[in-house]
Amino acid sequence: MKLLYWLDEWLTLPRNEQQTRLPMTGSDLLGDVFVKYDFVDVNKPLLFTFSPAGTNVQEQDLHPDFAPWGYHLAQKQNVNVIAFQHLGKSNWFRNRNLIFFLEQLSTLLTPFNCRLGYGLSRGGFAVGAFAKLLKLNQVLFFHPVSTKNKELVPWDDRSSTDIAQQFDWQQDYHDLDLGDAQGYIIYDPTNRIDRMHAKRYKQLTHLRVFGMGHGTHATYLNKFGFYKQVAVDFIQHQQIDIAQFRLQTKTLRLKEDYYQSLNTANADSPHRLALLSTAHKILADEKEVYVQEHQAKIDIQPLIDVALKHQDEHPNDAIQLLEVAQQLLPDDPLIEHKLKQLEE
Repeated sequence: MKLLYWLDEWLTLPRNEQQTRLPMTGSDLLGDVFVKYDFVDVNKPLLFTFSPAGTNVQEQDLHPDFAPWGYHLAQKQNVNVIAFQHLGKSNWFRNRNLIFFLEQLSTLLTPFNCRLGYGLSRGGFAVGAFAKLLKLNQVLFFHPVSTKNKELVPWDDRSSTDIAQQFDWQQDYHDLDLGDAQGYIIYDPTNRIDRMHAKRYKQLTHLRVFGMGHGTHATYLNKFGFYKQVAVDFIQHQQIDIAQFRLQTKTLRLKEDYYQSLNTANADSPHRLALLSTAHKILADEKEVYVQEHQAKIDIQPLIDVALKHQDEHPNDAIQLLEVAQQLLPDDPLIEHKLKQLEE
């Protein structure tokens, strides 16, 4: 556990000397969890990430350049990061080697005043379970899973819950324990199990995205840059611009690709497909009536302003906003001109 030894020595240095020892990068294997870390600036936030399901990696897949889920995202934001990657398909971060490592690590992080946690689904469970131990200040969760302890969540009847029973769900860190952490949890309220898990995170701000489902993060939402943009805002500012978030989710819902991708991702679930069909029809009807009644009154300037503001840093997002504006006002020459510029 090289990181623990390095931190123990590093803490004995004066703060100005601590900074001169950075950057420092390395990795460790903690039983069935791989951890990679990158410390760049003692004055920057320290981000913890835990990998979600679907990022299944075996030990033989590890190599010097391997990066756990979320690691590169943190590097691009120039913050400190400790990223944990589970190995194997069924792995809920219950390994005693990992827990011992985190218990030791928690005592060695005093120079970092801002500590963040970010996770999706299974990764979100781990962030929530270890948040108090690691003294996290802010957290961001997508697709909530608070625990797989059937005594606490008897309504979680997913197959993943049955498979997870091979692990110990009675000992420490088996349930959410946020401590003083604040932050956000983002989920689909039409997903019964997600909604009920989310209710257990009472101290967080709840942001609901109808139709996003659970576990489809590798497909449509990544395509539209949804996760990345929200996570970047969270990492950079330790908060989410909720007005901008709602505009972004509304923009997604206005795109046909959104529903096509959702239908593909949920092809094996007739229940979800029915919900998506209903949501799609309601939105299409609302959109048609609204456009017909208010075509002349539609103020698309806020969409254009947001697109122009972010066109250099996030050109793909700007294009998506302008495409929505063009749907609402098809013959506007300014929109057509800006779209041509950004698409060249």
